[in-house]
Parts: sequence; C-alpha cells; structure tokens
Amino acid sequence: MSFASCLTDVPHPGEFLREELEERGWSQRDFAFILGVPEQTINLILGGKRGISPEMAKALGGALDVSAEYFANLQKMYEMANAREPDPAIARRALLQGSYPIREMIRRGWLEDTDVAMLEAQMMRFFHVNDVGQIPHLAHAAKKQDYTETTPSQLAWLFRVKQIAAEMVVPTYSESKLKALVAEFPRYMMDPEEIRHVPRLLGDCGVRFAVVETLPKANIDGVCFWLDDAPVIGLTTRFDRIDNFWFVLGHECAHALNGDGRDEPMVDVDLEGEAAGQGDDLPLEERKANAAAANLCVPADDLESFYIRKNPYFYERDVLGFARRLQRHPGIVVGQLQRRMGRYDYLTRHKVKIRQHLLPGSMVDGWGVAAPVTL
Repeated sequence: MSFASCLTDVPHPGEFLREELEERGWSQRDFAFILGVPEQTINLILGGKRGISPEMAKALGGALDVSAEYFANLQKMYEMANAREPDPAIARRALLQGSYPIREMIRRGWLEDTDVAMLEAQMMRFFHVNDVGQIPHLAHAAKKQDYTETTPSQLAWLFRVKQIAAEMVVPTYSESKLKALVAEFPRYMMDPEEIRHVPRLLGDCGVRFAVVETLPKANIDGVCFWLDDAPVIGLTTRFDRIDNFWFVLGHECAHALNGDGRDEPMVDVDLEGEAAGQGDDLPLEERKANAAAANLCVPADDLESFYIRKNPYFYERDVLGFARRLQRHPGIVVGQLQRRMGRYDYLTRHKVKIRQHLLPGSMVDGWGVAAPVTL
C-alpha cells in the first residue's frame, strides 16, 4: 500500500488520545484536571471536532510522558489526509511558467489570461504544434533537435516575430533591390532622423521587417529567417544606439543576402565585443555577416588607415572630421573605433538614441504597444 493511500485512513488524533486515557483509567474530567483546561476542551478533541495545537501537543506530552512531536505529527498526518486535492491546473501552469515567461507574454499581449486549458491551446497555436508535449523546452516535451541552443525566452521572442511577419504584406522579394539598398544605406547614416526611412525601404525590397522588444534575459539583438521564399528581419534595438542599430541591421541584411536562415533562423545574441568580431570560434556565417556589418558602418580600409595614422592619440576633432569625410554619424564611427581600440568608454556621448526615429514607421511590438496580429 502506498503512503498516499495510507493517509486516507489516518484517524483523528483524538482516537489515539482516547485509547491512552482508557489504558490509564483516566476519565475526561480527570484529564481536564491534569491539564488545567475545561472538560469541554478534552471532549472536543476526543470527538474529533478540535485539532491539537502546538501548545496542546506540548501539554499532552508533559501529561502522558511522551514526545510533544508525537501528537503534533498525528495532527499533521490527519490534516494532510483530509486536505483537499490541489487543482490539477496548478501543476500545468507551473510547467508552463517554469519553462517560459508566461506572465510577461500575457502582459505583452502575446497570450490572453485565461484558464489553463485555453492557455495551453494558445501556447500550441503560438508555437505551431498540435500537442502540449511538442512545445519546445517543456519538461515533459519529446526530445527535439530544433532550438537546442535557443533559450525559452529567445524562442518565444523568435516565434512572436514569426507571428507578426506572417501577417505582413510586402511585394515580391528582390535580392538585387536589397543589395542595391544596402549599398545606398550610407545615404541614411549621417542623420539619426533618416533611420525613419529604413522600414519602408526594406519593405520595398520585399523584406518583412519588425521591431520587437526583447524579453527579460533574452539578450537578442536581431534575427534573420525566411518565410515564403522571402527574408524576415527582426530587431530588438535593446541598446538603442545609432552604432548598434546600423551594425545589427547590416549584420541581418548580410545574412539575408548570403541566404542564411533558410533552414534554421539566425538568432543573433549579444552582437557586441567578441560576438561581433572574427574569432575562429564563430561560425563562418557569423564572421561573414560581422565583416559586412562593420564595413557598412566604417569601410575597413578607411578605419585601419585612420587608426594607424592617429594611434595612440585619437583626438575628438579628428574623429569628427573622419566621420564627415565618410558621411557617417560620429556615433557610428565611434562604435567601430571603440571596438578597434578595445576602449568602450571612448566618446560615448556621440552614440545617440535612435528608437524614437525608427518605431513610428515600423511594425512594432513592445514598449506598451502590441502588434496588431491574431492571437
């Protein structure tokens, strides 16, 4: 017999106390006298109508010369045996919240706050699966090779971008148009306000572009994947800096032009420091995209020439003059110089914010706004 089934047969502690009093030949009145309590108190305990408090357990222990824990444990076992079974929805909600930031997804409008059955149905629809057990990363889910290196928060963000992209209408994708647009990007890199044109320009090329606020601890900068033979580019702008925006955008456009992300989404995390470099530990696709993005921000030959000529004295006036010659915003040049110098505190005031210019013309999800898509 299991421990759980035994609990259902646990009698009230009053029955044990009744047997003990009979063994000793004590009446209820005698025992009430010993304890110094009203006789009714003993009557209620023996009748199973009152439990044994910790104070009473100690008193019973002293009167009967047994451990106070003996009666306390009897009372605990009786209460556990008679406690209501928990709502099965508790474990199901715990499984979901233990794997995914469900409450944050509800707050963001990605899911509706409903009963657990409907919540599971929404999660299946969100992740395009037919069974709860097929949702990636759930504790009881079948083992899958997909997304093994993507955290649940990153995966939820990715599927939100997919959900938004699926409802966007753009012209037929043209690789030649995208290639020409990337070549023309420097025209828009001098003034932060010019960033407002980027969403429309990408859309004209047939690229679905969305800006989705990242989830806590996801550390995502961008993604490139394909939908209906056309690329989708998603950004988070989590750093909200002009240098980071153009680097990440250039990185994702390079992925698209190289045909990356057709089989598995290219989810780019922490595109700063070493992850934005040319280290041998990075996949070839990432090294190529990093090189293209860096060259977009500041042509590699120009950067190296400037660095050699000015090292070790990089005066602000020289940097500003260099930026004017390249027709780049100083913050973009500063970002590449910081990486080259290994000094990320250098002239940071030039790295201005851009989100205020980007969001009005973009398909946006986050910052208090939910994208108008079907749940």
